[in-house]
Amino acid sequence: MSVSELFEEACTGLKSLFVGLGITGKAFCQPQVTVIYPKQEVDNLSTFRGHVELVGKEDDPSVPRCVACGACVKACPSDCLTILCPVPAKEGQEDAPMAMGPAPQKGSKTPGAVIVDFSLCSLCGQCAKTCPVDSLRFSDNPYMVALDRKEFRIDLMARLKRQAEEE
Repeated sequence: MSVSELFEEACTGLKSLFVGLGITGKAFCQPQVTVIYPKQEVDNLSTFRGHVELVGKEDDPSVPRCVACGACVKACPSDCLTILCPVPAKEGQEDAPMAMGPAPQKGSKTPGAVIVDFSLCSLCGQCAKTCPVDSLRFSDNPYMVALDRKEFRIDLMARLKRQAEEE
């Protein structure tokens, strides 16, 4: 390698360095777009998509509008939704404890349990979009933090009842 080639390579490296420093300097001078929680909180949450949550009926907000059809579970590409419904007892087993099975279950129009695993959710919105009775919406809680992944497994029925009691 000749001296002129080394000099040319050094100039190319210096040019690349200054271009990178220019981009860094420009970003450093722009206003900050992130906040450091809990010192600050964001206030523009109108378009924020948190985990999905159930929508209660108008006459009884603690009861979900959900008809347990299972359309949201089928539409979810992440398999993060689980809807369980009571399984009808078979003949001769009416005294047995009530079993739960995946939605839809014949004769069951209300879910027994609705679970979302937010650690798997891709926030695509297909579940809310396919719901025939508009029983799902996105929460507006951006400050969901946990140390364990299991804490992102949310019982939506319990959450709906807790929200109804708070109102």
